[in-house]
Amino acid sequence: MPSTTIYRGGDLVLVDFPFATGQDTRRRPAMIVLDTGDADVIVARVTSQARQDDFDVPISEWRGAGLLLPSIVRLHKLATLEKSLIVRRLGSLQKSDREDVKKILGNISKDW
Repeated sequence: MPSTTIYRGGDLVLVDFPFATGQDTRRRPAMIVLDTGDADVIVARVTSQARQDDFDVPISEWRGAGLLLPSIVRLHKLATLEKSLIVRRLGSLQKSDREDVKKILGNISKDW
């Protein structure tokens, strides 16, 4: 059955990410970038690995966002996924973290 859940930008979800081969999945957190109300969402990957890139945003309020470990949002690692791959909602970015993400997303779109 299709999901009728509408997610907000900045929501953190647990997702069964498919491997590129399409045969297996790996359960990991992701941040909702866009949900237009259909069966798909655009997400950014979330990782607990150390910051490595200008488009990685540390989540300072990671506990309040529902994460188990200090994490970063990788805004250059976007994916369009079916909502059926979302296992559950973990939480949402706090205001300061939202602002940091919005700033970097704005920087990305400057090149357009």
